[in-house]
Amino acid sequence: MRVVIMTAGSRGDVAPYTGLGAGLARSGHEVTLVTHGRFEALVAGSGVRFHPTPVDPHAVSRSERGRSLHASTTGLGKLLRAVSMARSAAEEMTDALVQAARGADVVLAAGAVAPLGRAIAEGLALPSLGLFLQPQHPTGEFGAPMLGGRSLGTVGNRLGGLAVTTAVDRVFTRAMRRLRTRHGMTLRGAAALRRAHERARWPVLHGFSELVVPRPRDWRPGLEVAGYWWPYDTRTLPGELEEFLAAGPAPVFVGLGSATVPDPERLSGEIVRALRAAGLRGVIQQGWAGLAADADDVITVGDVPHAPLFPRMAAVVHHAGAGTTAAVLRSGVPTVPVPVQFDGGFWAARLVALGTTPSAVPLRRLTAEALAPALRRATSDPAYRHRAQALARRLAEEDGVAPVSAALDRLVP
Repeated sequence: MRVVIMTAGSRGDVAPYTGLGAGLARSGHEVTLVTHGRFEALVAGSGVRFHPTPVDPHAVSRSERGRSLHASTTGLGKLLRAVSMARSAAEEMTDALVQAARGADVVLAAGAVAPLGRAIAEGLALPSLGLFLQPQHPTGEFGAPMLGGRSLGTVGNRLGGLAVTTAVDRVFTRAMRRLRTRHGMTLRGAAALRRAHERARWPVLHGFSELVVPRPRDWRPGLEVAGYWWPYDTRTLPGELEEFLAAGPAPVFVGLGSATVPDPERLSGEIVRALRAAGLRGVIQQGWAGLAADADDVITVGDVPHAPLFPRMAAVVHHAGAGTTAAVLRSGVPTVPVPVQFDGGFWAARLVALGTTPSAVPLRRLTAEALAPALRRATSDPAYRHRAQALARRLAEEDGVAPVSAALDRLVP
């Protein structure tokens, strides 16, 4: 069948769907990934087609409104700012999403665009299902990931999850209006449409493992955990990086992915001081944060593949986004998460609970004095590596694509 996968956001919100799409393509489906144009290269050679949408998430993150997220010190404050920022972006993407869906047999919508994706599918009389990288549905078992994941008790957790759901509905108000006025679709509002789909038990598969986040017992039927969708990436490491790795003991990778920071120069200096205080070499990824350092014991890299690099690290320091957290777990190495915003705190807490890290060091508290002890413990205590390796071996036995393929068969007989 002709399968359209819709997603939006940073690289970590896109890359997992390249691997899922490649797996579905190998099963004989015609798969098209619909997302920001800057990510077209991610599907090269995978057998997955690409349909670009407007909006450059990198430019948005570096805009004045994007940088204003750092002004909020609470998860709810950051979420409200993000909702305001995302409303115009969702409207801009709507036409391209509709165009791609018109040639499809089924729509698969990532969590970032789920309300819009299922509305488009309903407007075109197409079946659809959700493909989420985070556990977005309310539960009493843990705090809402997009608010940082801190538990507020059973009732508080559910209320926090409902608050996030309501905020996400607001993101797509303009986009829904555009579907009605520009594309002639007769649709209810985002909130009413969501409630109707919940009553109908709209199927959602989650791209993480139950070994990492067990399925909440209070979730409704239709919300299932599929397993990780590993990105399609056949790249090798650049020669300069290979030379650095060969020139000394295993270094520590430090990267914040798509997260931005208020003062990249200061933070880079703190990272280098922490590495040296712990007696470790470093591979610093520039990323969207703009980190950089120039020294014999440190190398700065751009966009490099995680799969061939992380297993060769003494530890990985990262922003605890869903995609990078998955890559670290797959690699079987100790980690020190540096949660920046949104779901970072949730994934960092899961890593602590799994015993693959001694502690998280939130960005707002990241100094050399805070990071160095965490690095020493992560790299010197073999228990962290042993637990990480044991978990990685179990994750390698899972197949996250198979449940999605089976769900497609049920959705479109």
